[in-house]
Amino acid sequence: MNTEVIHNESLQRYEILLDGARVGHADYKVDGGVLVFDHTEVDPAHQGKNLAGILMRESLEDVRARGLKMRPVCSYVVKFVERYDEFADLVA
Repeated sequence: MNTEVIHNESLQRYEILLDGARVGHADYKVDGGVLVFDHTEVDPAHQGKNLAGILMRESLEDVRARGLKMRPVCSYVVKFVERYDEFADLVA
């Protein structure tokens, strides 16, 4: 299982590729320089493979590397940040 997370800035989303095929994404909107994550989904055929977790971890690492803050609105992202407190510093 080969995964890659890419930032598709033109669509305001992070996408996860599995063996080169897009199988999920995390959408955001920009609000005053803060990325507001409002929707996350993984293709039902690929659920149970921790792809949403990989997607969020790598997306939030990119947010950190870019020196930005984020606001979780999507219920998955809210739970992810609560579970992994190493990302708490990114919450605006």
